[in-house]
Amino acid sequence: MDFFTVFSLPRKLHLNLSALEKSFYAQSRKLHPDRFAAKPQVEQDAALAASSALNDAYRTLRDPITRTEYLLSLEGIQLEEQSRAATDLAKSTGTEKKQVAPPDLLEEAFELNMALEEMRLDPDPNTRKDLEAAREKFTAMLAESQSQLESLWTNWDAAIDSNDEAAKDTAKQAMVALLNRRSYIRNLVRDVNTALE
Repeated sequence: MDFFTVFSLPRKLHLNLSALEKSFYAQSRKLHPDRFAAKPQVEQDAALAASSALNDAYRTLRDPITRTEYLLSLEGIQLEEQSRAATDLAKSTGTEKKQVAPPDLLEEAFELNMALEEMRLDPDPNTRKDLEAAREKFTAMLAESQSQLESLWTNWDAAIDSNDEAAKDTAKQAMVALLNRRSYIRNLVRDVNTALE
């Protein structure tokens, strides 16, 4: 049973969030620990496990990016470089997380890294202005990627409604590329913000 099924929702990316929330709270009430306090430990443990799974499902589907990543995982696609598992593994091993750099951003990323290094070595006001301009640019790119992603959600949902496998595959591949790009841009914004703080 997948997270969409838990809430009786279709495997779509534009979800009725109020229906999701309503279903979540209705199911949460049924699994509340007070209802199981007098029950055997096995039933208490089962209710706790079910409640935990319900919370995971709700958190995943409530957030549009994690919902997209989750749906792609159901479709057999793992965004390894950007996944939480990859992030957690990098943190636990002290290694740097592998990041896929979009080819069109390589030069800008290189220039940004040079400016970040300059800022670390010598906090020159001109370098700061360059970094602030870079932050604005990358933040705008992040917003644009969100808009593009929302269009892809519409394409995916339409493909689901029409049972068009070719359109589904096209939307899937485009979402993977865009999520990788978005993740890379988000990291650039994070690096600039860290340097400017």
